[in-house]
Amino acid sequence: MDMKMMFNKKVLAAMITAALVASPAMAKVDPSEVAKLGTELTPVGAEKAGNAAGTIPAWDGGMKTAPACYKGGEFLCNPYADDKPQFVITAQNFEQYKANLTPGQIAMMQKYPQTYKLPVYQTRRTATWPDHIIELTKKNAVETETVGATGLKGLNLQGYPFPIPKNGLEVIWNHIGRYRGDSLERTIGQATPQANGAYNMVMFKDQLAVRSKLTDIQPGEDENVMFYFKQQVVAPARLAGNVLLVHETIDQVKEPRLAWIYNAGQRRVRRAPQVAYDGPGTAADGMRTSDNFDLYNGAPDRYDWTLVGKKEIYIPYNSYKLDEKGLKYDDMIKSGHINQDYARYELHRVWVVEAKLKPGTRHIYGQRNFFIDEDTWVASEIDHYDGRGNLWRVAESHNMYYYNGGVAGYAVETLYDLNAGRYLALGFENEEAKGANWDVKFSKVEFKPNALRQEGVR
Repeated sequence: MDMKMMFNKKVLAAMITAALVASPAMAKVDPSEVAKLGTELTPVGAEKAGNAAGTIPAWDGGMKTAPACYKGGEFLCNPYADDKPQFVITAQNFEQYKANLTPGQIAMMQKYPQTYKLPVYQTRRTATWPDHIIELTKKNAVETETVGATGLKGLNLQGYPFPIPKNGLEVIWNHIGRYRGDSLERTIGQATPQANGAYNMVMFKDQLAVRSKLTDIQPGEDENVMFYFKQQVVAPARLAGNVLLVHETIDQVKEPRLAWIYNAGQRRVRRAPQVAYDGPGTAADGMRTSDNFDLYNGAPDRYDWTLVGKKEIYIPYNSYKLDEKGLKYDDMIKSGHINQDYARYELHRVWVVEAKLKPGTRHIYGQRNFFIDEDTWVASEIDHYDGRGNLWRVAESHNMYYYNGGVAGYAVETLYDLNAGRYLALGFENEEAKGANWDVKFSKVEFKPNALRQEGVR
């Protein structure tokens, strides 16, 4: 064989290999698969059927109406207040439930054998969605594509990007781009207790709006923005007035996330490229990174994503007890972890995705293992490993369905540091005058950098 022919064959082989490698990310979903949405699958891609053991029920449409106990307002009642735990998983008996636990949950029981436990309740599949979200999700199934490692194209905002995912990256995009409601305003607390349980609460005023739902957005304006997010520190006094503004972009190859910070002490607005990846989290005392917020957020380009498959796991769910109005923060925030007496775990199917840091990139987490609820696409558990492969931090989202807003979200999100014996918990609103408001209206001007100075006046 002459050298020219050998060279041509090598080029052809390389081209075929490249096409095969690239095809999963760019593959379109076959129309026959899309037809499963709403039939074999829920409208956003979960299996409708229950499991063979009967411990996971079939999805029957979710919580279509507010429960009888709800009398209106921003704070929710617990529709399952009469439920009792079926059993409790502890450090003493976890071996018999090990197949349905994450390594992080087991590590927490071993770290805190007397106090960290999983009260397991009847599984209730409460998630449901507005009709227009269902339609947008169907369109996304055939129109949305990944752009390299950090972006999307063809995304219909608010619809789930990949209801029938073909790889790990698409599963992660479903968490990042999931339905969050049109807008949100809330005041929530963040605690980073010391090992002995002592803590100071930091209070944030959060505002979020999807681009297409701003009252004054113009056609073609900010087309690459998924949503706008603004977070103002309102307490304690030494931090009050600092404001973070984020324009979360869709195609982050084309345009990385835009972020600004207003420092009340300096009275200056500055661009904030550090609000990404493993940059420090706001007022977090080093207990979380920027991309730990919402359990995971931001550009996914620093990791290689592997779809491991599905698994049945006990995850926090229907966590209405943790959101109960009037519950005292001192009763919820304890040494080592939150008070697990208020937690509720249920058996659900999750997507398991393994993320490994790419060679040549940096992040304090060398690997992250995700456990993402199939019904809501909310990341429910994430195990974080250091650069040596040791389990370091364990994240849990205490999921609940906000039936007053039609949105699946968190009551509280937690991040436990196994080495430091400390943790971060975010989302407390129990002692506040107002709860989460899903009906608030925003204009574009409220999310411009020039508005930060006015927001930060103290």
